[in-house]
Amino acid sequence: SEPKGQFVLPPIVDKDICFICTGTGLGPFKSMIEGLSHLFKGQIYLIFGNRKKEDILYHEKWQNMAKSTNFNYMPVLSQEKWDGHQGYVHEVYKELFAKNKDVMIYVCGWQAMCKEARMHLKELGFGRRDYKFEQYD
Repeated sequence: SEPKGQFVLPPIVDKDICFICTGTGLGPFKSMIEGLSHLFKGQIYLIFGNRKKEDILYHEKWQNMAKSTNFNYMPVLSQEKWDGHQGYVHEVYKELFAKNKDVMIYVCGWQAMCKEARMHLKELGFGRRDYKFEQYD
């Protein structure tokens, strides 16, 4: 669909926020995270899925941010073994938010990932106003 200007942060962010993306789905989140990290007091999560470590955009930047702020960086690789999360992004956010529903969730990535995320978020008890999606294929 065409851009509608609705995939943005609300004027007031009053709960934790989680960004879930794959590959270049990181694009809309980069400026949101950079803007939030200096003013926002809640927790910021970035769950970022890629196939291989070499595919991770801004990996060092996110690692450095996670050292000094309320920013939680969780890269996930699906096709390469490493010390971090392996598989798909779904297992990471399902574990994180099984009991914590006081979080706003943004999802951006492939259509199949977004569809699966929507299903899992509903199963976790999140309502339609608790998450926003942007998909591409």
